[in-house]
Amino acid sequence: MDARHGSDNVSLRRLADLAGLMRNRERGKVQAALDGFCRRFPQLFFAVYTGSAQGGGNLRQFGFWLLNRAAFEDVPVDRPNEAGILLVIDPEAKSAALTWGYQLDAFLTEEDTFVCLSRAHAYFLEGHFADGTVRLVEQLGKILRKRAAQARRDPERFERKVAPPPRTGEIARRIREGHRQSPVKTTEVVP
Repeated sequence: MDARHGSDNVSLRRLADLAGLMRNRERGKVQAALDGFCRRFPQLFFAVYTGSAQGGGNLRQFGFWLLNRAAFEDVPVDRPNEAGILLVIDPEAKSAALTWGYQLDAFLTEEDTFVCLSRAHAYFLEGHFADGTVRLVEQLGKILRKRAAQARRDPERFERKVAPPPRTGEIARRIREGHRQSPVKTTEVVP
């Protein structure tokens, strides 16, 4: 993917509306939803990127690359990209993709993210990207709260199958200062 999109890290904020799909007031609503998500899930973060998949190609692959390469300026270092969720909206391709870091593998499925994208789909079709994004974030929050309750009842089911990376704070620091790749999962819906 670096061959298509580049090998440099990208500096972004959690809400990067590069396509200009939202007005200032609407961006405030989305930012409030992202902040609320981070308060409810202090170990995670949610980011939104609007724009074309740079270098062309599949939006899912671009989301995968971006979550691995992005240095989110407004995300605390103790929340590494492996604990991130990224919504990518490409208005030119009329598609959206949801990508998550591997720390969420035990808690999210592609079906879950499809449900979230479906919740936003009608809003996106009408050009109401802020409202659709807020609905998507709310739906994802419901799913994660349900998974957290299930994990309390059956912790073995939600145990990581792979050992966690060492010193995740140091890894996040390196992402934001330089270079780090890690696997993520994606789901895409095309209107």
